[in-house]
Amino acid sequence: MKILQICHRVPYPAVDGGNIAMMNMALSLVQAGNEVYQFSLNTSRHYIDPAVLPEELKDKLHMTASYIDTKVKAVDAFLNLFSHHSYNMVRFFSMPVANDLSKILDKHKFDIIQLETLYCTPYIETIRKYSKAKIVLRSHNVEHIIWQRLALSEKNMIKKSYLNLLAERLKNYELKTLLQVDGIVSITPVDEKIFIELGLKGPIKSIPLGIDLSEYSNTVSAQTKMVLYHLGSMDWLPNREGVDWFMKECWNEIHTNLPEAKLYLAGRDFPKEIKDANYPNVICDGHVANAAEYTSDKQIMIVPLLSGSGMRVKIIQGLAAGKTIISTTIGAEGIDVEHEKNILIANTPHEFKTLIKRCYENESWCRQIGENGKALATEKYSLQNTGDAITQFYKDLLK
Repeated sequence: MKILQICHRVPYPAVDGGNIAMMNMALSLVQAGNEVYQFSLNTSRHYIDPAVLPEELKDKLHMTASYIDTKVKAVDAFLNLFSHHSYNMVRFFSMPVANDLSKILDKHKFDIIQLETLYCTPYIETIRKYSKAKIVLRSHNVEHIIWQRLALSEKNMIKKSYLNLLAERLKNYELKTLLQVDGIVSITPVDEKIFIELGLKGPIKSIPLGIDLSEYSNTVSAQTKMVLYHLGSMDWLPNREGVDWFMKECWNEIHTNLPEAKLYLAGRDFPKEIKDANYPNVICDGHVANAAEYTSDKQIMIVPLLSGSGMRVKIIQGLAAGKTIISTTIGAEGIDVEHEKNILIANTPHEFKTLIKRCYENESWCRQIGENGKALATEKYSLQNTGDAITQFYKDLLK
């Protein structure tokens, strides 16, 4: 099949969850025998100079990109309050991008056009005008659920009201989009169920993200240190919210009970207020160039997510690397894990403290959880599994 993958940002370098999910999807489709073209919105926030893209990737995926300014502007956000449109979505439409896309659709005949996330759906009208391909939304999350959960946990009433407005408009947009696409690929069964409950009548398939397991073949957990870490892009609000909650509500109690415990924090756009708080035994490293290298000597990964939807790429990577993962229920949502077998689940400060203490007091048990997680990732989350499953779904869709 000839497939056009449209991405809401250039998925390079593949260092954060969204980029990894998009790039690995493209590579899994190629591995399954498909011809893949990748067209990306080159956003102002995550701009990538095309000159830095590896030639091998450009050749394999026929990579092209079109610049778009997606910055949040105070005046535009204010004026949007007096419309019925979702401000989350209108920022991602640009006529120059639509024109660049139309040229690609004029030049090539595609079987499937795969939209990565809801943020690419503003171009459905352009696609319908220039192509007869089946349009599939690959949903990384149920987007309005993220904003509903953010609003639920917000204490400031003005912010809470605004987040509720964004969530409601996004939900209305998402519901309309379900009627405009020919199929949906969700990343988790949880999201698949939500879409069906929202009224989706068309084809839908839950297909988890896949990773290149060969990158983790030499990982040996016995070489890692019994320290805690969190690695995630802090420009994604659920990550920032979760880390902020963990530091304010959990860390002091953990440190009091385990004064030897150390926590390493890293990620893009790391908030200054957390760095300046000078929490004891907390090392704030901010942006790191190589995530695999950074985490290679650390054993215990924390994922204190309080909101969000979809599947956490970092958890899949952590499983594959044999890490001991302590996550909230929301963080582990959609991943086929079992508490105290291949992951540890904590939802309260007391539960985090108890499980972290247990890991330090019983190192062999802690490492065994990581080894069990590695076995799970090997069985269920490979690139081959993902590529084969989605290729079959597309073949059935084209019938």
